[in-house]
Amino acid sequence: MKVLLINGSPNEHGCTYTALTEVAGTLQKHDIETEIWYLGKKAIPGCIACGTCADTGRCVWDDQVNEVGAMPGGTDALVVGSPVYYAGPSGQLTAFLDRLFYSNKGAMAGKPGAAVVSCRRGGASAAFDRLNKYFTISNMPVVPSQYWNQVHGLTPEDVRKDEEGLQTMRTLGENMAWLLRCIDAGRKAGVKPPVYEPKIATNFIQED
Repeated sequence: MKVLLINGSPNEHGCTYTALTEVAGTLQKHDIETEIWYLGKKAIPGCIACGTCADTGRCVWDDQVNEVGAMPGGTDALVVGSPVYYAGPSGQLTAFLDRLFYSNKGAMAGKPGAAVVSCRRGGASAAFDRLNKYFTISNMPVVPSQYWNQVHGLTPEDVRKDEEGLQTMRTLGENMAWLLRCIDAGRKAGVKPPVYEPKIATNFIQED
């Protein structure tokens, strides 16, 4: 089993990375493979609503979105980490996730997802809520912890002093490992995945 952890901070080894490594360390103790994917510092284009991915299954912007999008078959779960900017996730990360989830409709279904946020002081719960919406619109089970998945601090050293925050990350890792094993056991026992109806899409305003 493998869990992909997305580091949506421009600082490769900053506070967000520190939180993600705590989750990854717990998963590794359960013999679950992990990979932390760093988005880097370069600009990531947002979705331009061109619709190309509906025909090709790939985003028209051929960058990291398509690299990660090619992974879902070999990735069993996803953890998304972000710093908090004005009570929301980083713009770079949301541009990436908008395109990743839109161009990979259906590929994420059934895979556990979890969000992790890092803030100096406030805004964590709002950013956390925004990230969880990617999972709940994609038929992904959301993995919980003992508290909202957040750490506090201005520097990685500060985060390492946030004992409750780090414990929350480890508990998240424990719950993720447990759920992955439950899914695997169910699959081996012959439990079939959900069968979904054809999607109905309606607008708020419709003409008779």
